[in-house]
Formats: sequence, structure tokens, C-alpha cells
Amino acid sequence: MRTEWEHAHTDYALPAQRRSPASLADSEADWRNYLEHSTPNGWLIRNSALTAALASGKPMYLLHLTRGIDAIRASGQVHVSAGCLVGALYCSPLTPRGGGLRPHNLGAYLMATKPSTTPLVFEVTPDAPVRPMGIDYLHLGSIHLRTYLRYQNLLTRAEADQLAHTVGAGLHAAAPFLDIALRNATGHATSAPEFVDRLADAVPHVPFLGYLYFEVLSEYLMLHSVTPETKTYAQEGELNNWLYKRLAFAAVDGMDRLFDLARFNPRYHRLVQLFEGLEPDLVRGVAEYVRRRLSHLLALTSLEPSQDAATFTFQGAELDLLQETAPGLVGQMVFRVIRHMTRYSQLYHCFEKSKALEAWEYWNSEGIPTPFNGILPKGEIGIHPVYPRSSVRVWVAEQDGEGYLHPFDEVRAVVTPHLASWWAPPRQGAI
Repeated sequence: MRTEWEHAHTDYALPAQRRSPASLADSEADWRNYLEHSTPNGWLIRNSALTAALASGKPMYLLHLTRGIDAIRASGQVHVSAGCLVGALYCSPLTPRGGGLRPHNLGAYLMATKPSTTPLVFEVTPDAPVRPMGIDYLHLGSIHLRTYLRYQNLLTRAEADQLAHTVGAGLHAAAPFLDIALRNATGHATSAPEFVDRLADAVPHVPFLGYLYFEVLSEYLMLHSVTPETKTYAQEGELNNWLYKRLAFAAVDGMDRLFDLARFNPRYHRLVQLFEGLEPDLVRGVAEYVRRRLSHLLALTSLEPSQDAATFTFQGAELDLLQETAPGLVGQMVFRVIRHMTRYSQLYHCFEKSKALEAWEYWNSEGIPTPFNGILPKGEIGIHPVYPRSSVRVWVAEQDGEGYLHPFDEVRAVVTPHLASWWAPPRQGAI
């Protein structure tokens, strides 16, 4: 269990540590070196304001937006959420500046687009410097699968059979593309525009591919952008989060109402149009970047590390075998099927609390009171609700004319290990 959680975290103070399938054309260390040293903003991977704040060991100030301030005051509790931080209170950093607190550009975005919320300022005082070790939800697949297999009897026999059918049918339909991606990961390059089109066609069958696609494009945008806006944020030690937000909302209708990356699948010509509207100078390299980077990440997040990507094939493989050889991908699919079940509101806490408990135990052992989204240290950071060696205070804050926040009313509340309810609409044909 511990090995799986270590595998799902990235320590940005150390070289890449994960075990990888054999025969990949590039190692994770090769990619880390390229991203850090050969992109305009790659220096922010190790040297962002976020990682510096963690390493300082000083009190950190974090912004959380809530629609439930009255409930928080009445109960004295702040509930955490699942999602990319598994079981933490979703926040963004604040920097003391001129008598106030300057929001990270992610926080500024959230405040600008969620006007009906109340800003809360949390002061987290750690017991020691915190390792810049972030959790990468793309690597949680084997944990999702293990959790499901442990609690599968919570489903009816019909639900379990339908889930297996849905996952198996999706993998079967997408198998030709998945094999193409593995061949690309081992150095056998295919046409980038054709690769993007086949990827887009495969997303409805394997929704996890939509998440990979989006994260690859987000990485490309944040690390390669050279707009004045991006340079301004870089001077503050921040990657530009506005870029991927604009991408998501431009690519998928209704993404502002339900942020569901299973629907993210622009084909090549649409991808070009999107980037022409975001940053035209990045159009030329985007498809090739998707081909190379997504192929590598798919192999890394899908296959059991003992496998050989050069000889592995999804075509004709039975689901029982894939649970052993590609647990990462099967687990990601199982997780996304369950969350759209008709009964998910009943099952949510059963499956997600189990993972959160394991994450909390791991963070306690590693000295992590403030886990962050470790795909990149881009500003998504959380508060661990049961870290025993830090203190947490919270205030309601108001924003001044320059956008800075000023705490003015301390709230007598604690962050608790209770997962806030989460709901996703059942898809057509849901179980």
C-alpha cells in the first residue's frame, strides 16, 4: 500500500524516482530534465513561490472559497473534498504583501469567476519545513482498482457485472489507439495530426484519456507560454493557471457548470483553432507535443512497471488479465464508471473515505500538512485535516481595490476529516 502512495507522489527536490515499464523511448528523468531546462517557464517547476513557501517551514496563508459560511460558523467544522487532492481542503496560496495578502493567480481566477462565495483565509503553521512532494492523481489508478476490489461487494451483482462490461467494452473499443500510443512511447512515431484525431475518438470509450489529454495540454501551455500575462505571473513565482481554464471552457460547452474532463476530446483541427485563440505561437508544436507526451504518460500511468511497453498489447486482452498488467488504466476506468452510477451518492463515502484514510496516514508519516497537486506545482494546494503537528486558524476576509485580501473576522472552526458530498449526473445507460 505504501509503495502505491509513494508512486503517486512527486518530490520536486529530487530526481524522478518512479519505476517505469521497459522499452520507453524516454525516461521520466529525461522528461523532467526537458521540462525544467528546455521550456521558457520550466524553472518554476523547482523554484516556484509555492515550493519555496513549503520549504521555508514558516506559516502559510491559503485561500479557500465557500458557499457555506453560515454552516461552518454553526457547526464549527470545515469539510474537505475528494478529487485531485484525495481528501484535503482545496485552496490556493496567498503571499503577504503591503499589509494584505496577495492571491495566487489561481485564487484570483476563482474569486473572479465565483462571485457568490465567501473568501476564507487559513493560516497553517507547520512543525518543520515541508518537502515539495505533490500528489499526482494521474498515478492513482492502481489505488482506485485495489479499493474497488476490496469493497466490490457493496455493489449488487448486476451493478458489478455491468461495470465489468462497461470497462471491458471501453478498453476493447479503444485498444487499437492504446496500442498505437504504446508504440509511440517506445519510439515508433506516427503522424501527430492523425494521433490527435484517434485520441479524440478514443476518449468516449476510455474517459481517462480526456484527463490525460487535458493535463498534457495544460502542461504545454503553462510551461511554453510567453505572453505578458504569463511573464508577469512568472515574476511572482507562479505558473499561469488562467491558460488551462480558458482552454477547458473554450473546448467543451457547459464546462463551467460541470468540470468533467471525460468530455474533453478536441480533434486536430479544433485543437489548432483553440490554440490560435489562446496563443498562436504555440500552435506549431502542440500536436507533436501531445503525441510524444501523452504516449509516455499513458504507458507510465497505465502499465504495471514490470511490463514491457514494446511488446504489450491491449487488443484481445481479457479484463482479468489487464487488472494485473495494466492496473493503472483499469483502475482509472473503474473509478470513473462508479462515479456516474445511479447509486453513487450512497457509494461515494465508502470508496473515497477509504482512499482518504490511506492518504492521511501517508501524509502524516511524510510530514505533509499541506498536500498539493503534483502534476505540476501550479498552485492547487490543500489542508490535510488530521495532521497532528501543525496549527490552523481561519478568518473571513475582504478584498480591497487592488485585489489583496484582509482577514477581519476569525472563525471558530476546524478542518475535519469529513468528505463533503460530491455528485455527478448519471450518464446515459448508467448502472
